[in-house]
Amino acid sequence: MKNIVRNTVLVSILSTVIAITVSAAENPFIGNWALTIPGGGAGWLGITDNCGKLEGGILWGGGSVVPVASVKIEDSTLVVTRIHERKAKDAQGKEIKVKETETIRANIDGANMKLTTERDKGDGKVTGKADFVGKRIPPMPAAPDLAKIKFGDAVKLFNGKDLTGWKLVNPNSICGWSVEDCILINRPVQEEGKPHKNYGNLRTEGEFEDFNIVLELRVPKNGNSGVYLRGIYEVQVQDSFGKPLDSHNMGAVYSRIKPTENAEKPAGEWQTMDITLVDRHITVVLNGKKIIDNQPLLGCTGGALTSDEFKPGPIYLQGDHTGVDYRSIILKPVVK
Repeated sequence: MKNIVRNTVLVSILSTVIAITVSAAENPFIGNWALTIPGGGAGWLGITDNCGKLEGGILWGGGSVVPVASVKIEDSTLVVTRIHERKAKDAQGKEIKVKETETIRANIDGANMKLTTERDKGDGKVTGKADFVGKRIPPMPAAPDLAKIKFGDAVKLFNGKDLTGWKLVNPNSICGWSVEDCILINRPVQEEGKPHKNYGNLRTEGEFEDFNIVLELRVPKNGNSGVYLRGIYEVQVQDSFGKPLDSHNMGAVYSRIKPTENAEKPAGEWQTMDITLVDRHITVVLNGKKIIDNQPLLGCTGGALTSDEFKPGPIYLQGDHTGVDYRSIILKPVVK
């Protein structure tokens, strides 16, 4: 009887695996795609099959990963729609919300995807037509055994004296970064009544693969910054003390992975963030508490320098939002 039950369970499991494999084989669009959106920015598209219904999420340059309105296939073409809202004024000058429908069409060529986008502005006019490309992201490897990972010598990324080893991501932006009392500070000051100043993000001149990085940092009241790993994945740096758990809180992988518990300190206090990135899996220890435990990274986050997760990249510190302080940034590369 036990053998019969065991065999029945095995058959059931195998049937499920085969069904999933066949489904993916029948629909090559299912999976995660690294996008290079119009203008060259980083994006991401994820397509899933939920009990026979296609669903999707998208990242378009900055911001969060968001669900799309619909996903379908028409004559071997993937058709994804997104709804955008904008403010406008009617004939009487009253402010109204106008919905625009963006349609993205995609076709596959091997591991590559060719896409077009256009918008129906609600008045029958189609605008913003543009071509862009995507590339299939390989399947996620198994979570690494971090106990077996070897790290190299520690690299002190901030020398406590000046900005040696660092530069602005965009050299045309304003630099709010400086060093005071052995602390790396960012002060993106806006002057009341004057045009908005575009302050810059700060990146390392060096680039890295997998690593462990430990940062000592401090955010002001309502502070908002971030640490980008390889310029691809943002770990949020924010004053979220006392707020409900969210994928935009301190220590979260922005809009992708929510911490398992609140471990942040009040604004103005020094905090320690210990991050390990190995094989597209991330672990975050905030103030001594493990809040993300070896979780998979499905793709880039908003503000990424690239959607290519398989190339070395810099550490970059978000500096275009609010002030933030760092007094220690130490990285240990993975030894392969």
